[in-house]
Amino acid sequence: MLIRRRLSSPLIPFVPELPPRRGYGPLHGLGRGWLRLAGWRVEGNVPDLARCVVAVAPHSSNWDFVHAVAAVFALGLRISFIGKHTLFRGSLGTFMRWLGGMPVDRSRPNGLVEDMVEAFAHAGPLWLAIAPEGTRTRVEGFKSGFYRIALAARVPILPVAINYRSRSIILLPAVVAQAEVERGVGQMQTLFAAYGARKG
Repeated sequence: MLIRRRLSSPLIPFVPELPPRRGYGPLHGLGRGWLRLAGWRVEGNVPDLARCVVAVAPHSSNWDFVHAVAAVFALGLRISFIGKHTLFRGSLGTFMRWLGGMPVDRSRPNGLVEDMVEAFAHAGPLWLAIAPEGTRTRVEGFKSGFYRIALAARVPILPVAINYRSRSIILLPAVVAQAEVERGVGQMQTLFAAYGARKG
């Protein structure tokens, strides 16, 4: 049985009613322990949304995944995410699916948008996490897929910044996607520019 926290923790914020939840058992404590040991925390407010696209940036290191998963365990959220289909093979693939991973073929970006819109239409509560940069290497601009998915599915975007300068995962206010995709993506990139990627 999932027991909801009624008081906020110094490491993590309060989680309201609507976000998709999951009981992780001992992994809940493991997530909190990792954040405490690594000196990380989750800042901001968890929005009371049943469905949204979670845009996570900057994506600069494999450690991003470790810190983010620890935060998900600690918060007790059920987060879905997309990843290269090559990561979903064998025992690693089983683990990725258990975490909420959804394999995609990046060679068909238009099909990806359609598939994710379909998922939002039929999956019930769904928080879909996407890295707008599409890769952990430095890029000049965000890819537009995350924005087009939110716009087509008519769900808000929850920007989540991984800030290595303050060792914090920061939940920023939700954003409503606008019809001018290029302008909207540019605004999101400007929003994330204030937060520090991992150096080296």
